[in-house]
Amino acid sequence: MLTAARLGAAALSAALLTGAAAPALADTPSPSAAAAPEGLYGKGDPTYDGVWRQSLALTALAAAKVTPADQAVAWLTGQQCEDGGWPSYRAAGAACDAKTEDSNATAVAVQALVALGGHQDAVDKGVQWLRTVQNADGSWAYNPGNPGDANSTGLAVNALFAAKTDPAGVAKDGKNAFDGLARFQLGCAAPADQRGAFAFQPDAASGALAPNALAAAQASLAAAGGRLPVTAGVRSDAAPKPLTCQDGAAATPVAHADSAEAAGAYLTAQLGAGGNHLTLTMPGATPTPDYTATAWAALGLTQSGHPQQAAGAVDWLTQNGAAWTKGGTDAGAAATLLLVTQAAQRDTAALVQQLTALGPAPKATAPAAAAASAAPAAEKKKDGGISQYWLIGVGLLIGIGGGLVLSLQRKRAPKL
Repeated sequence: MLTAARLGAAALSAALLTGAAAPALADTPSPSAAAAPEGLYGKGDPTYDGVWRQSLALTALAAAKVTPADQAVAWLTGQQCEDGGWPSYRAAGAACDAKTEDSNATAVAVQALVALGGHQDAVDKGVQWLRTVQNADGSWAYNPGNPGDANSTGLAVNALFAAKTDPAGVAKDGKNAFDGLARFQLGCAAPADQRGAFAFQPDAASGALAPNALAAAQASLAAAGGRLPVTAGVRSDAAPKPLTCQDGAAATPVAHADSAEAAGAYLTAQLGAGGNHLTLTMPGATPTPDYTATAWAALGLTQSGHPQQAAGAVDWLTQNGAAWTKGGTDAGAAATLLLVTQAAQRDTAALVQQLTALGPAPKATAPAAAAASAAPAAEKKKDGGISQYWLIGVGLLIGIGGGLVLSLQRKRAPKL
C-alpha cells in the first residue's frame, strides 16, 4: 500500500475508505515501473507521486535557504500542462491528458513555485486552473468532475493562500472555497468527541460525515489559513478551543476561524489518545501509525498558534523518522519531515543534508547547512591540539583574577 506521501492524500484516502486497491509501492520496482528521471528527488517510481514529492522537496529546501539545481526546478515546471494544471507525473515527451491532471499535484506545485520565487506566470496559470475545476459546492476533487473531498479542498485552499488569493473570493455558484471546506467538517450534530474533525467525503447514501484522520489533519492547515512552508501563527499557551454547542444545535463551524480551533481541539485529543500520533485504519487490517497524518496535524496545530500541542507529535515523528523515510531514501517523507521540523523551529541541518542528497546537487547551500557539515571536521581539529591551547588560555584568565568577566549569550529562538 502506498503511503500518503507517495500517492497524494486524497487518492490514498479514497482507496482506504472504499477498499480499492492501491498501486504497488514505488520502492518495489515492477516490470512496468517508470524510472525516476534526472532532476527528480528520490529514485522510486514517480508514476503516482512525482510532482507531489518534487514539490514538497523544493518547498522544504527553499525554506532552508538551499538553492536547488536548475534541472530540479525545470523538471517541475515542465510537468505543468498548457491549461495550468499538473498531473501526478508525465513522462518526458508525453502529451498532457486533462483526465490525469489533479488538484493535489497542482496545489503543491503552486506552493513550491511560490516558495522558490520567480515563477509567477506558472503560479497564475495553476491558480486559474484551480478556479476552473472548483465544484459547484465550493470544494475540489482529486480529479476534476468528481465529488469533492476534504483533503483536495484543503490543499487547494493552501495553494490559494500561498498565491495571495483570498479563498473567500474563489467561488462557484455562490459557494466559495471556505464553504467547500466547511461542508466536510463535523459540527454540533456529531458526538462531542468527533466535533471539529473532517470527513474525507460525506457518505454517498446518507450524507453522514465520519471522522478521518488524514482528512482532519490536512484540512486543519487550510482552516487555520496556512500554506507550505508553515510559519507559526500567533502563539497561544492555551489549548485549542473545542466547538461550543447549545442544546439542539446542529450547525457546522464556519471555516476558517472557529473551524481551525475546533479541528485543533479534535486533533489534540486524538494525538493524546494515540501516544502522540494518529492512526491509519483500513478495513480488515491492523491499525498502524499514520506518519503523514501526524505530520499534517503538527503543521495545522503550529499554524493555528498551538505549537505546544504539536510538540509531542513532532517528537514522535523525529524518533520514528528513519522508519518513515525508509532510512532517508523516501523523498516525499523526508521532505514532509523537514517541513514539520522547520515549522517547529528545531535543528534541521541533518534533514536538509539528507533531502539534498536525494536529488541533483544544489546551486547553493545555506550557510547553516554548510557549517553543520563542517562541524565534525572542526571538532576533530579541535580535539587534535587547539583545545589544549584554549584550556591554557582559560587557566591564565582564571589566574589573573583582574575582574575579567566571561559570558556566554544563549541564542534566542525566533518568536512564534
